Amino acid sequence: MRRIIDQLFQQFVVRWYWIQQVLVTAIAAGVSWQVGDLILKNGGVVAAIVASLTVRSSLHKSTREGLGQVLGSTVGAGVALLALHFFGLGVITVGITVLISLVGARLLHLGEVAAINVPVTALIVIGPGLSQTTASNRLLSTIVGALIAIIFSTFAHPKTPAGRTIDRISSLTDRCSVLMAQMAEGTIENYPQERAGRWLARGRLLVEEIPSIRNQAVEARAFAKWMPIARSEKAEKLYLRGIALEHTIIQVRSIARTLYDLRLHGGISNRLSESLGSMLSTVSYALSVSAEDFRFDPYAMAKDPLTSEIRLSADALTTQVLQESDHFEQGQLARLMAAISGVVIIADSLDQISPSIRKVPTPEGPSSQQILSVSALEQARTWQNRLYRLIPSRLRGYLERIFN
Repeated sequence: MRRIIDQLFQQFVVRWYWIQQVLVTAIAAGVSWQVGDLILKNGGVVAAIVASLTVRSSLHKSTREGLGQVLGSTVGAGVALLALHFFGLGVITVGITVLISLVGARLLHLGEVAAINVPVTALIVIGPGLSQTTASNRLLSTIVGALIAIIFSTFAHPKTPAGRTIDRISSLTDRCSVLMAQMAEGTIENYPQERAGRWLARGRLLVEEIPSIRNQAVEARAFAKWMPIARSEKAEKLYLRGIALEHTIIQVRSIARTLYDLRLHGGISNRLSESLGSMLSTVSYALSVSAEDFRFDPYAMAKDPLTSEIRLSADALTTQVLQESDHFEQGQLARLMAAISGVVIIADSLDQISPSIRKVPTPEGPSSQQILSVSALEQARTWQNRLYRLIPSRLRGYLERIFN
């Protein structure tokens, strides 16, 4: 009996992250229902629906989607009321409402989430027997549900944004280390083509994780800007470490592709294979130690003494490749040099000394994931210029003389 209880307890421990999200979402929906009914007549249903859809494991995502809900509901409700006033309830009203809602979302440059909410909210608003008071209530209920969801999203994850960033970076660094170790072992053993294909597939899976690293690091940095308990300089270090890991992952995938192409075009000598495998093994060990040190002290200096060993092994292999370059074709020579170059870039990324990490701006994510794909200030300037051009030229000249 005790064994069964221990097994059940272990199942809860393993799934605690998911269980916590479910519990927080359920509580947020219940609170939204209660608050919505207290503030507005029959406002609990809409508030509970919005809260359930908005609560996420990330405060950054919840805030973004919550504001998207509010923007979408505002535009949708206004369009629906105008359509009802001029056309009444019917097929034409539904079509025009959806059309104008989508066009309005486009003109406002709403992100993907908010743009979808515009026609959806408009269709809810134009339900039978709707009045302006009901539309206002539903809009306010949406705001209530979104705000409560944003508050509860803080408790939807057992760790802070910085803690999640540390876990994500260390976990992916470990995965890079394991893949490099397997490639090193296989290179020494004169790997077959099929094995190289599996390495390349795993490298591609690692690259698919890059957006999650960036989003998590951006969330940690944004959280530190307005939360007093978080320090901005620490969040900035995590952000730079995330960018460095992106560079590392790209090179790991590139090395996997190089090994695949080397075997595809006939391979290399056993002596070069052993030297190449030794270099990759050095990189794997450095990545493993880096991940462990990062877990222990994520805000320490990024300088890693093991990177000097990586560069020494890269220099030694470069010398060997150049000495034996007459014994294989130029294409294989270029591939070997590409692998060596990728290893040096990984060393630079671990040290964070490359200007490409610190001086080149990195996009914070696709515009579809932002609340507004174009900033409100930029949109205001654009519309101001457009409206200004509609003024007759004589009147514009008169206004310029007055204000200048």
